[in-house]
Amino acid sequence: MNIIQRIGLILFVLGLAIFSVLPFIGSYQLEQEMVENEVKDIHMDAMVEVLRPMYGQYYESNFAFISDFNKNFDNYNEELKAKEDWDNVIWDDYTYPLTKAASTGPVSQNPYFYLAITVCLGVLGGLMYIFPLHRNKPEGIKNDGIYFSSMKARGLLGIITGTWLIVFYIILYWFPAYLTNLILMVDPLSIALSGNPASQWFLYGFIYTLAIVVMGIRMFRKYKGNAYQTIRTASVMFFQLAFAFLLPEILVLLNMPWHDFKNIWPLDYSFFYDYRIDGMLNSGALGMFMLVWGIILIVLGVPIFTYFYGKRWYCSWVCGCGGLAETLGDPYRQLSDKSLKSWQIERYMIHGVLVFAVLMTAMTIANYFSGFAILGSATDQLHSAYGFLIGSAFAGVIGTGFYPLMGNRVWCRFGCPLAAYLGLVQRFKSRFRITTNGGQCISCGNCSTYCEMGIDVRWYAQRGQNIVRSSCVGCGVCSAVCPRGVLKLENADEEGRINEMPIIIGNKSITVKS
Repeated sequence: MNIIQRIGLILFVLGLAIFSVLPFIGSYQLEQEMVENEVKDIHMDAMVEVLRPMYGQYYESNFAFISDFNKNFDNYNEELKAKEDWDNVIWDDYTYPLTKAASTGPVSQNPYFYLAITVCLGVLGGLMYIFPLHRNKPEGIKNDGIYFSSMKARGLLGIITGTWLIVFYIILYWFPAYLTNLILMVDPLSIALSGNPASQWFLYGFIYTLAIVVMGIRMFRKYKGNAYQTIRTASVMFFQLAFAFLLPEILVLLNMPWHDFKNIWPLDYSFFYDYRIDGMLNSGALGMFMLVWGIILIVLGVPIFTYFYGKRWYCSWVCGCGGLAETLGDPYRQLSDKSLKSWQIERYMIHGVLVFAVLMTAMTIANYFSGFAILGSATDQLHSAYGFLIGSAFAGVIGTGFYPLMGNRVWCRFGCPLAAYLGLVQRFKSRFRITTNGGQCISCGNCSTYCEMGIDVRWYAQRGQNIVRSSCVGCGVCSAVCPRGVLKLENADEEGRINEMPIIIGNKSITVKS
């Protein structure tokens, strides 16, 4: 590590430390006018009275403010529940909007400064560390000392990183009021792109996109000389920046629904929710295009592209979840479990989530077209359950927070319903396969070690057997790390794609099946 990298590492850690401490600084003061501006008309009178004891009070931290807010708000609701006056109970959560409105601290007054000393400082430090990587070294993938790294081998640094990610996701999804300062510092950027103040989801999208771009540059350095890795990394960087971050915000600026054109059901599980359908139908020709485009991707795009290219066309080239896994998660790809037991769990879990998503969507569509006469508002409870268990806890908290503990494709391997759909097509009706030259295999195990999907690639390579596993995302790293050129990603004719152990190497020497 040279002096530039050391300085870069110090700057990154400093930026991350300030980012982590920033939510806890500042002051808060609530006024009646703020309540009137942030609360729905139907709750206006009640909320104005409920929060009256807080008006003009000075709070030195968001903890004190939120605690007092919850005490007043919960007391009001508990009294109504005790009387079984359910119609007047306020089910909406106003904690975050009112905490943000009441902020009077330095971040709200100088957002650019705090953005510079947190996110920008972290990005600068990261780039200073990344650019000198592997300089003056020959082309070839460098994984030296990876199992001696505290960060990359479930050591103390890895556990601390995983814990930080888990805590951040939990707060982001369920307690966004505590992130008020972080959201305030990206307000100017959000207003410039969409014309609206930032939410926790804009903050998340901003950080998410930066992580893919910065760590994508690291991928360029690590896999220099490998055209396949370079191009697919550039692809996920482009799709995340353009289609998942910038374009949806610009659509909002044009008074159109926020829409990610590359997101496909059932990964985009809310696509058929009534508010999404109504939003698209009420947005003219562009809204109708969003609806038709989404359905075409589901019915035609997935099977056709997967038939010709395997699921890699989406999971390794387009998907935002895959993009984060392949860039930010790349240092942890060797941590995926390769055991047969994990494969058995994987198959039940991922297809179970797919069945859940299909049944929920079928019920949602039936209820929508019946004018909500079949299930009424029951589908809302189903949506909440899926959103909490799958969309938030699994995809976010576990899917990303467990990178340093279980590898970078926990969500893609065990929970993503779209990956399950793509995998079924890839396994049974696709031209894609990874071919193996068993005679060249020296059983070094590099391929299995660095398979992020937990496939024991060496087991297939030793037998000269094509790999057509439904979980394979075609990242190509197994082929890239092979020192003998045993593995090759191919899109050939279907004939001969599945070959059952043509060469068996074992205690009886070599047996060739005829």
